[in-house]
Amino acid sequence: MKLKTFPIFLVFLAMGFGDVVGPLVGLAKDTFQISYTMAQLIPFVGFIMFGILSVPMGIYQDKKGKKTVLVLGLLVALVGLVLPMINGMYGKMVIFNPGEYFSFYVLLISILLLCAGATILQVVGNPVMRDVSPEGTYSKNLSFAQSIKAIGSSLGFLLPPFVAMAFGGTWSILFPVYAIIVVFTLFLVAPMKIPEYKSQDSKPATMKSCLSLLSNGYVFMMVLALFLYVGAEVSASSTVPILLKVNFGIAGFGLWVSWAIFFLPILVGRFTGSLILSKVPAKKFLIYTVILAMAGILLMFSYNEALTFVGVILIGLGYANIFPLVFSITIDHMPERSNELSGLMVTAICGGAIIPLISGKVADLSSILNSFIVPLFCLLYILFAAYISSKKAPVKA
Repeated sequence: MKLKTFPIFLVFLAMGFGDVVGPLVGLAKDTFQISYTMAQLIPFVGFIMFGILSVPMGIYQDKKGKKTVLVLGLLVALVGLVLPMINGMYGKMVIFNPGEYFSFYVLLISILLLCAGATILQVVGNPVMRDVSPEGTYSKNLSFAQSIKAIGSSLGFLLPPFVAMAFGGTWSILFPVYAIIVVFTLFLVAPMKIPEYKSQDSKPATMKSCLSLLSNGYVFMMVLALFLYVGAEVSASSTVPILLKVNFGIAGFGLWVSWAIFFLPILVGRFTGSLILSKVPAKKFLIYTVILAMAGILLMFSYNEALTFVGVILIGLGYANIFPLVFSITIDHMPERSNELSGLMVTAICGGAIIPLISGKVADLSSILNSFIVPLFCLLYILFAAYISSKKAPVKA
């Protein structure tokens, strides 16, 4: 089973490459000497793909099968990675003159395709993990797979400063590294046989059947929870480096510092979460992990440097398992509609394009620290959804 699931874990690793949009905001701003507003186009074009593609890909997957969609997602991501390499962005030192936007636009197209591929892989990867998981282990396995995804996400923070320090190269080394991993994953996925589980009376998925799931109160509640969670995570991940620089003067290799106290806890939390879920029911664990994240945000308002660091670490640990828990709990609620649910829930990832705008507006009107009130309110709703989920077994649609 481990040999059969290894390519799927690599798919989750490749999924994480789409999260490079976070660190690329500051890196691209410095490289291309563009405004902060223009730099924010990077996460926008990335996360908007989740809103556009997810439901259609869920329908396409229902018709063509998970294997076809897996290969398609990897190919689209690969094209996105090759484009900037053709334009000379593969780790070498290049000086871009102010106003020279062509390479930046190539980067935007690259990110759009990379995140389109990540969207497709999200739609197919999560239900595929259920197909290969023994009964009762889906939440645990998905949490572990999400920890593998976190490794892919972390490369965007770890590689650029390492390459600059060790080899004098640039952050664009990410493109050839990502491309090599995607090609290797594609090589392993191509010969795989992916099981398809459908009941005999199941009907083909349509746009109407996907959106009709939102009429189920439970599904709507959980989709909204996922929307708010992704927005809360992106708001925190993009704001933590700025907060550390503005309030405590931590600059230079701020990406590494941010990774160490925010993304490393997420990585550790996802690995340990898969172990905890062997002992603790998923719905109870969701409540615990949301409370932990909320406690972390409240600690940041102590205005104390040490407590702020502890707070950021707790936020990372709390955030670690919210996505796989909400996703798996919802899929387990209605497994016969997994393709449609997966597309619908991955659409909710576009919260990463919306919520940070609100958080940024609060920061402009008040302060960087006060902008964390936005993810705090998001977590309050997720806690409400987790409590309702733990107490009431909803009727299937």
